[in-house]
Amino acid sequence: MVPTDLILAGAVLLLALFIDRLTGDPHSALHPVALIGRFIGWWGQPGRYPPWLQRAAGVLFWLITAVLFALPFYLFGKYAPLLVFLIGAPFFLKCCFAWRSLEEHTLGVAAALEDGVGAGREQVKMMVSRDTAALDPEHIRSAAYESMTENLNDSIVAPLFYYAVFSLWALGLAAAAVFRAANTMDAMLGYKDERIRLGWCPARIDDVLGYIPARITTFYLLVWFAAQGTFRAAWRTLKSDGKKRPGFNGGIIMAAMAGGCGIRFEKPGVYTIGSGTRPLTEGGTDVLRAVRVVTIAFAATAAGTLILLAWLVQ
Repeated sequence: MVPTDLILAGAVLLLALFIDRLTGDPHSALHPVALIGRFIGWWGQPGRYPPWLQRAAGVLFWLITAVLFALPFYLFGKYAPLLVFLIGAPFFLKCCFAWRSLEEHTLGVAAALEDGVGAGREQVKMMVSRDTAALDPEHIRSAAYESMTENLNDSIVAPLFYYAVFSLWALGLAAAAVFRAANTMDAMLGYKDERIRLGWCPARIDDVLGYIPARITTFYLLVWFAAQGTFRAAWRTLKSDGKKRPGFNGGIIMAAMAGGCGIRFEKPGVYTIGSGTRPLTEGGTDVLRAVRVVTIAFAATAAGTLILLAWLVQ
């Protein structure tokens, strides 16, 4: 990796963030994530395989899906001329994360609740897999802001992290694409129902790939809440509630967010995270602000690090 490539990688990251903020995600069946989602929907049907073959099928199709999705990103990153790369790479990277869209979905739930609880239940179905039929307004808001908090890592920090790290070997776009594919497979198949065997590999790999980024995300949240004067509450909730949610990544982020914002995340019958000293009608604004601050701060750090490394190796 030559210094100019590192500078270019940092610039691409910042441009991609700007493009995402400006345009959001196009609602198109031709979006790369939508295309790969249809492929996962095809092979991710347990009825296609006998039970004894499902786990192996999950491993095989995980590899096929990751390669198919990442290959165009790899080829573009390797063979595109400099000017074409500078123009196109931010759009390729933008396909691997979703900041504005995440906000739009969350705010859409809050707006739908103004039309009644039924509208809120229908809107939040777009963000979570849980049964929303009996949720009251506060639990609807909780589901939406939980999804936003968890996806601060899954949909923003983690793909940008892998892009930045693997840009050191000119593989940033491909690495971000692999993570996006892995997280999409987990989102569609990583459940303890009839998909448990087929989704075993996607769920485990998503946990592994998300481990470091989740802790980076949590660190940035704690720094932000320290600046806001709520570090103690965030840290206390992280220690007490960080393991209440199934899995070892999402819970720590949600606990830090809940404590720092003084809110409660609750999935009825599964977990309760945070003390809930403030309702989400009030504290939700702080969640939105924290997501924005961490997104910008991490992107600036990642891009700045790439540019600094370029200066150091020249």
